[in-house]
Amino acid sequence: MPSDVNACTRYGDRVDLFAVWLGKLTLLALRLMGRRGNALPGLVVEKVVPGYLARAMAGLPEGVVIVTGTNGKTTTTKMVATILAERYRVLTNDTGSNFVRGAITSTVEHATWGGRLPYDVAVFELDEAWAVRFVALVRPRRALLLNVMRDQLDRFGEIDTTAALLGKVAAATTGHLVLNRDDERIAALAGQTSAQVSYYGVSPELRPLFPNDEELYGGPLTASTLPAAAELRALTSTERPQVTVAIGGDDHEVLLRAEGPHNAQNATGAVALALTFGLDDASVLSGLAKVSPAFGRGQSFDVDGRRVVLQLVKNPAGFRQTLRTLDSGPTADAVVVTINDDYADGRDVSWLWDVDFTALVGYPARMSTSGTRAADMALRLHYDDVPTAEVEPDLEKAVRSAVSAAPAGGEVVVFSTYTAMWALHAILLRIGEAL
Repeated sequence: MPSDVNACTRYGDRVDLFAVWLGKLTLLALRLMGRRGNALPGLVVEKVVPGYLARAMAGLPEGVVIVTGTNGKTTTTKMVATILAERYRVLTNDTGSNFVRGAITSTVEHATWGGRLPYDVAVFELDEAWAVRFVALVRPRRALLLNVMRDQLDRFGEIDTTAALLGKVAAATTGHLVLNRDDERIAALAGQTSAQVSYYGVSPELRPLFPNDEELYGGPLTASTLPAAAELRALTSTERPQVTVAIGGDDHEVLLRAEGPHNAQNATGAVALALTFGLDDASVLSGLAKVSPAFGRGQSFDVDGRRVVLQLVKNPAGFRQTLRTLDSGPTADAVVVTINDDYADGRDVSWLWDVDFTALVGYPARMSTSGTRAADMALRLHYDDVPTAEVEPDLEKAVRSAVSAAPAGGEVVVFSTYTAMWALHAILLRIGEAL
């Protein structure tokens, strides 16, 4: 019997080595063709060696962490990974490819050519629907569930459907589940897990700044009485917000490199998750202070002596929160809103009518729209009495016009949906440089 077990082990090792080589060579071929290739290598491995991911994750001493929810996944995942890197070797899908195949791609890319995965823990951002498929393959030891908002109704259906998906993630989590206490649908998932549960949230004084979905659509503001492992107590409206986070009753101040009040809330969730590893407060805060903006989430570029800031928007709640970055930094000289309607963005752009743009009335910046739905966006702004200086579907032309309209040393802010963001990122690297 032992010889049979050893033979099976050797066979499994050879299969997984083949999976790593297959994924790496697919990735290399894509790179040679000038393509990102964040999903295809994982898809190939998933089809050819379907058991690879589960076996690879089983070898991680600290298991797998899942971060999911409607808004804030990418930035919060980066925060968690950066904090945990103070103590552990962390594998993460930092490309933003948040399907199962994206996690597989990251795994094979970072494995050695000998098939070894030299990491202690994996921290994966996962799309809400794909998180369910992931946990069917790999049960996470820890999960951080952020929020449930109306998002891409053509994909997810109504909000309770999304909450049900996250309930399956909660049920599959084996060790520790961290929940946003201020989102009633998320907090309710504590009853669907056998894992240890802890919460994060914001102080009652800050609750109006961070409405959940019910409150966003006119529901009464509520303040949870659930105890929070980490609580956001205060934030300073500056270009780089200084936040006060309470850990175990003690207030700690940290200067975030990731701009915007919404990232202060994300940071609090990341802190609560890191605490489940037993990290001391100093290590947690040291890691948090090192977090740079995630891809397209407040990244800055220099174009002809002007600072261009790229901000992702994808649903009403996220757009409202991201608009507030205009109040937390220097006044922008030009604002561009780029809206695409590709599959990854959501074909239905009626969600734009749930965003309140009245805060832009009288804002002293040149407004323009771009992307495949540039005209729809201009019409939406018109109904909130926000004048649009230009409607230019071509992304590069729109950005160049905005940069030309800003004075030397000025700032241009670009709000962008997902597929437009990828194109804009490439354009900004070509015509400028990352800061």
